[in-house]
Amino acid sequence: MNQNRKPIDYAKASCETMMRKFAAQDLPPKGHFHYHQGVFLSGVYQTYRLCGDERYFQYIKDWVDSIIDENGEIHTFDKGQLDDIQPGILLYPLLDKTGDQRYQKALDTLLPIIRDFPRNKDGGFWHKEGCPEQMWLDGLYMAGPICAEYAARFQQPEYLELAAKQALLMEEKTRDDKTGLWYHAWDCSHREDWADQETGLSHEFWGRSIGWVPVAILDELDFMEPSHPQYEKLCALVRNLLESVCRYQSADGRWYQVVDKGGKEGNWLETSCSCLYTAAIVKAVHKGILPEQYLEQAVKGYEAVIHSLAWEGEDLLVGGVCIGTGVGDYRHYCERPTSVNDLHGVGAFLLMCAQMETVM
Repeated sequence: MNQNRKPIDYAKASCETMMRKFAAQDLPPKGHFHYHQGVFLSGVYQTYRLCGDERYFQYIKDWVDSIIDENGEIHTFDKGQLDDIQPGILLYPLLDKTGDQRYQKALDTLLPIIRDFPRNKDGGFWHKEGCPEQMWLDGLYMAGPICAEYAARFQQPEYLELAAKQALLMEEKTRDDKTGLWYHAWDCSHREDWADQETGLSHEFWGRSIGWVPVAILDELDFMEPSHPQYEKLCALVRNLLESVCRYQSADGRWYQVVDKGGKEGNWLETSCSCLYTAAIVKAVHKGILPEQYLEQAVKGYEAVIHSLAWEGEDLLVGGVCIGTGVGDYRHYCERPTSVNDLHGVGAFLLMCAQMETVM
């Protein structure tokens, strides 16, 4: 690791690499309003906030403007999946900086979709219309932060209540008392092949799905007053989950694809979850949710990820990233292909670098 490079330097190198590879409008899946671009560009925005390079903000705007027309209508998104709501988080800084009411109109389209999204009998959002009755951890990141910010900006507190309810319900349904970790998904109907017939739970703790949880809820807490009735519950949720995650950090400093089975054949160290955990630990310390001593584990995680990177000329390569996956058994997760510089991985990497810049 180059000791002279700071986290922001790695973040900028990663942004530059991706901007050379993709014109904004070509980010995959091209022409589709989707969380792949949303998480990546959220990381680009955090990098912009730290370095002030206006090209980064323009890149975000160019992508959004390639999807949203002059009337604020969003093209090519699926109202039946939360994954296609998440990029709406980018509309807030665009609205602030430009004052363009197209972005307000797009937000006003997206938020009622979340409010009216299908729910199971316990009130939990389906992951998507094609996954009826199922709650997946990923969904907390897709729908929660955008609701919390909307509630605070536009005096609609019901959206903050909705985000808090989904997080606490997910904890109730998926948290494992023995490990403190959360299973990837829960099927209210107990019908899915992957669901335990008695509990409805999936069988493994998948790294990246768990990583979305504290990242999302910490962002929600930015818009919640400490006096809010659910504030301390959400802080305790984050604290308990991150304390549990930290117990499974590898000697290398990263975390495994299947978090609790680091020594088992087939398992491997996964970059995106390691980035998300590291980012969440730092932010939780800054919020006073975790003691400062946890920064040691964040630094260890960050340095391990940095050591895993490769360079190809000026291009920074973020590898060891699990491609998207459904719910499955141990073998299913272990056999998922890895990718280099996919949007999941680079987005998580940028979020980590932004947080680490505050401590290094």
